Amino acid sequence: MKNLILLVILSISGLLFSQENLLKYVNPFIGTEKMGHTYPGATAPFGSVQLSPDTDTISYELNGKYNPDVYKYCAGYRYEDKTITGFSHTHFSGTGHSDLGDFLVMPTVGELKMNPGTSQNPDSGFRSRFSHDEEKASPGYYAVKLKDYNINAELTATTRVGVHQYTFPESKDAHVILDLMSGIYNYDDKTVWTYVRVVNDSTITGYRQTNGWARTRTVYFAMKFSKPFKTYGRKDFDTNQVYRGFWRKFNQNENFPEIAGQKIRMHFDFDTEEGEKLMIKFALSPVSQKNALENMLAETPGWNFEEIKNKTEREWGKELEKIQIKASEKDKINFYTALYHTYLSPTVYMDVNGEYKGLDQEIHKAEGFTNYTTFSIWDTYRALHPLFNIIQPERNNDMVKSMMKHYEQISLNMLPIWSHYANDNWCMSGYHSVSVVADAIVKGVYDGDENQALNACIETANKRFYEGIGDYIDLGYIPDEHNSTSVSNALEYAYDDWAIAQAAKKLGRKDVYKVFMKRSQNWKNNFDPVIGMMRPRLKDGSFRNNFDINETHGMGFIEGNSWNYSFFVPHDPVGLATAMGGKKKFAEKLNTLFTMHLPDEFFANTEDISREGILGGYVHGNEPAHHVAYLYNWSSEPWKTQETVRHILEMQYKPTPDGLGGNDDCGQMSAWYIFSAMGFYPVAPGSENYSLGSPLVDEANINFGNGKEFKIKAINNSAKNVYVQKVMLNGVEITDFTLNHFDLIQGGELVFYMGGKPKKK
Repeated sequence: MKNLILLVILSISGLLFSQENLLKYVNPFIGTEKMGHTYPGATAPFGSVQLSPDTDTISYELNGKYNPDVYKYCAGYRYEDKTITGFSHTHFSGTGHSDLGDFLVMPTVGELKMNPGTSQNPDSGFRSRFSHDEEKASPGYYAVKLKDYNINAELTATTRVGVHQYTFPESKDAHVILDLMSGIYNYDDKTVWTYVRVVNDSTITGYRQTNGWARTRTVYFAMKFSKPFKTYGRKDFDTNQVYRGFWRKFNQNENFPEIAGQKIRMHFDFDTEEGEKLMIKFALSPVSQKNALENMLAETPGWNFEEIKNKTEREWGKELEKIQIKASEKDKINFYTALYHTYLSPTVYMDVNGEYKGLDQEIHKAEGFTNYTTFSIWDTYRALHPLFNIIQPERNNDMVKSMMKHYEQISLNMLPIWSHYANDNWCMSGYHSVSVVADAIVKGVYDGDENQALNACIETANKRFYEGIGDYIDLGYIPDEHNSTSVSNALEYAYDDWAIAQAAKKLGRKDVYKVFMKRSQNWKNNFDPVIGMMRPRLKDGSFRNNFDINETHGMGFIEGNSWNYSFFVPHDPVGLATAMGGKKKFAEKLNTLFTMHLPDEFFANTEDISREGILGGYVHGNEPAHHVAYLYNWSSEPWKTQETVRHILEMQYKPTPDGLGGNDDCGQMSAWYIFSAMGFYPVAPGSENYSLGSPLVDEANINFGNGKEFKIKAINNSAKNVYVQKVMLNGVEITDFTLNHFDLIQGGELVFYMGGKPKKK
């Protein structure tokens, strides 16, 4: 009888969780102001289309040099801006460099303007003023009133189709502008070529090829209106070329059905009644115009905007329900917005028929898996992919398979470094795909040929010509004279090598395990015992003299300084603590990091680091130190992990547009939050173990979708009671601050007993 009562109570509890509408806790505006670089527009989970407003047309180039202001527009949208230039169909979420912004659409009425104008003088172009009071965003939906035209704009999206609905005033001069020149991180010659084919009076197809972060990127489209346009035309902004061919026979500016050029804007003209709704379906394909049309037909066969929107909202609800929590309203907003942000990338990169363009620029077909792109791996190997191994294992399995196809197709035979749209853009350092692959192997997520995947990791790690790997293999470090980020490269390689060793151990390949475990100790070669910090070494073996541990630029580190990278030994915290003088000295060093003051001058030349993302000398707004708060667990003061993590959760994440202290980086900042709010974190992906912290939420249920769930409870939890007094896993006390992955996925209950004072041994 007691068991029956317990079952009923658990069932009711689960029902109460499942009945809650979690979409209401997602605020897509979080991170759109200042450094977050998120976008507020409409997309499906992991969608190929990210249909979102762009608020300016800042160029990457200014007077022949890099324009720093372009950095503010990595996502196309800034909450601080007062005008919208249009709605484009591709965006990155949270990156610190950018691309995309394809196929900008803007509805207007009145005089036809074919230039966006400027924010200082909006009336000079087709952009429109808007107000946040007349703007809404939720998962799969965005709406805003374009004040200059009295047009209500609504957006939704399926995986491969962006759907627009514009409510017009009465007008004989209503227009929809299709801007094929616009782009994010744009510059004068970024668009290599565009093509537009007017199929009939309501259907347009074409493509756009660009040379940017991805240097050979082609995106195909199909665009369909819900009513015929009465006239159409183009504005050609190309510079005059010596060779012009014989297309000059035609007047291509008015009602001409085949248009090509580098710098093209199209317009489509309508008569509209007061309150008339005009819909546009805009499908994308990596392969062809034909496939784009097929994608549109498959995903949006009808013209019911609400039906399409509701279907996408249901998809979002299903994904958000994978973790259900009990917490304050503020914390629920932060939590579910973070979870939403983790589902924005990687993105699906194949058509409904399975076709996609590979790294060899040939057409391939994904057989038995979904192909993905947008791999910001320097960021996401740390927490995003480990999170997916828990709540999205099928997707992460496919992501590893996508990485393996990348390895097979690229001429260099390497796993991706930073990959998008059939290109590796080679951004950032390390070869962290091996961490993603190894973690999936160790945790039993990858169901492909594991030994082949391990071989791909080994080959990638042995590319001697790439970023100092030859020196690293031969010397155990990278000479400062040979590489400007020699220290961070070597440290990241050492961790990656450890991850390879863990996969090799799992697969019984002892020879590989031995080689890469030895390489994983190369971190020691950049550790200067005199100063107790990481430091560049010269080719003669000596440490560099001209060195400042506070400076983030020119000191051998990428996007960080010695204070942050000296703790980048996530795979060997015991060895690091020993090198720093033992557990007590290790705690003292960590205390200094979190309490020191780092003056602005030391990160003035590093745009990915800002004051908002710094706690002492610890930079949470950028990734290299994301594991560091958990290192107290290996020190003499493990309770400092608990108080520090809770402080970061409160300080760096707020339910406001400026609520992120740094770039969300394709979901990594958000994944850190999800893990830490539940009370554990993957300090070293590739390990079966997570390190325990201090849960922010009172309860969390992780639903695995196979009838199993993992429950987390924090008893006596509050803003003051951040210290863990005891942790019980299925009734057995945990004493080593460690949670095993396989214990987690088997389901069960993890209970934290919280208090207001540290529990000291």
